Amino acid sequence: MHRKAISAPVDRSSAIASALRTVRTEMSGLTALEGALDNGLGEVFAQAVEIIGGITGRVIITGVGKSGHIGSKIAATLASTGTPAFFVHPAEASHGDLGMIAADDAIIALSWSGETAELKTIVAYASRFAIPLIAITSGVDSALAREASVVIGLPKAAEACPLGLAPTTSTMMQLVIGDALAVALLEARGFTPDHFRTFHPGGKLGASLVKVGEIMHRGEKLPLVQAGTGMREAVLEISRKGFGCVAVVGASGTLEGIITDGDLRRHIGADLLSMTVEDVMTRQPKCVPADALAGAVLQMVNASSITSVMVVEDRKPVGLVHLHDLLRIGAA
Repeated sequence: MHRKAISAPVDRSSAIASALRTVRTEMSGLTALEGALDNGLGEVFAQAVEIIGGITGRVIITGVGKSGHIGSKIAATLASTGTPAFFVHPAEASHGDLGMIAADDAIIALSWSGETAELKTIVAYASRFAIPLIAITSGVDSALAREASVVIGLPKAAEACPLGLAPTTSTMMQLVIGDALAVALLEARGFTPDHFRTFHPGGKLGASLVKVGEIMHRGEKLPLVQAGTGMREAVLEISRKGFGCVAVVGASGTLEGIITDGDLRRHIGADLLSMTVEDVMTRQPKCVPADALAGAVLQMVNASSITSVMVVEDRKPVGLVHLHDLLRIGAA
């Protein structure tokens, strides 16, 4: 059947009303899921987390149609958060891909009805080799549920599709329970930003997880002057180092303040060069430790309308990160 073109101009108010109905309908499904987790399903969910957390192999996700697409996303989320996982299509499983599933794995099978015929081969394989099988389904009395080690029974809810045919609310609920599994496992494993960065080295996300100690300027590049220094020398240091600022350190090397281009503008006058750095500097400047993440520093820079942040260790400046450094690595 060919797609029928819309012959009249789209009624925008009707389109907006439709979008709101969809959102509200899917929200009602999530509300029902929340209620189920508060009323018994939570214990079953915890059993699934225990099973997955206890295996030494990988999590195999399987499903057909829209459930399959959701399964692929769940597998990707698990894998990126410390739980090795991949998707196996049931049809391909019947033609050799069962060999990808090992005895130390666990299987998560998604089927809203629980009667998906294409899952029979994988279900039988799981039974034959005693591989834990977690069913995510609304058919708690279905063929899939009867064979499963654990059944995460999703509450039945109206689809957002006005025909009641296209999986919408149902797939949203599958996606959310998959995310909940990934997050619970992430927390149980003590997954850290460092681990996350290992799996996400590219793009803005990867850049935001870089530690500032890896990109900071240090040593001779640092713009530093001692407390008591005259402003003439401080201005020369700002010009020499080119960061638009200079840090002021005390006799013991601790950070006492910072002078920025903004401080110079606020104190400009005939007597500026006759002042000392204490007369001009901003005390208690923004600073971070070397293990601070670039993403957090970017938030600080944006929130404070500054361009440079000092990196300190035991209150002593060991580096400087400039907005341009964050731009260079792609964090901004």
